[in-house]
Amino acid sequence: MKYGRLLIAGALVCSVLQGCAVLGGGSSPLDTYELTAAETSESGPRRSRAQILIAEPSALKSLDGQNIVIKPGPAEIQYLKGAQWADRLPKVVQAKLAEAFQSTGRVGGVGKPGEGLAIDYQVITEIRAFEIRLGGGDHAYVELFVRILNDRNGTVRASRGFTAQSPVNGTGNPAYAAALDSAFRIATDEIVEWALGRI
Repeated sequence: MKYGRLLIAGALVCSVLQGCAVLGGGSSPLDTYELTAAETSESGPRRSRAQILIAEPSALKSLDGQNIVIKPGPAEIQYLKGAQWADRLPKVVQAKLAEAFQSTGRVGGVGKPGEGLAIDYQVITEIRAFEIRLGGGDHAYVELFVRILNDRNGTVRASRGFTAQSPVNGTGNPAYAAALDSAFRIATDEIVEWALGRI
């Protein structure tokens, strides 16, 4: 008798779950976006034999995830509905910075932690802003602070903040993601040229 009741209860649960699926109770997949690396020219003032490590950037909790940040006002943070980055933002920024440095062909080697390079310099980045600013002309705003650390003696060789903006052209999630990608590429191009001039 008890076994029969369990079977009936199980059947009811399955029936309810199937009904939820039919009614669209499951969450819809999110639009997922990637950043692109800056296409930096291989022609430059000089080539260095130095090997550099691109550390994972630091960021406040609001930026240390897959959410895409929207700011309706200076002190208000929201997230773009139905959209996300392909990975945690610091991991995406790290990967694309490494690609940008590699594409120059102007250093002996570029890697990330755990890849076994004998490191001369570390490029340490802090993500201070990576957002869509609404009102007065919607635009993407990216702010990165970068330090070049001499890995041999632990001293900071140089440090500088970089900001970039790009207008939102169009509507919807793709337009917001494209604007952020454009601003990031502008900032990345400046970072790579600045850093290679000091290594």
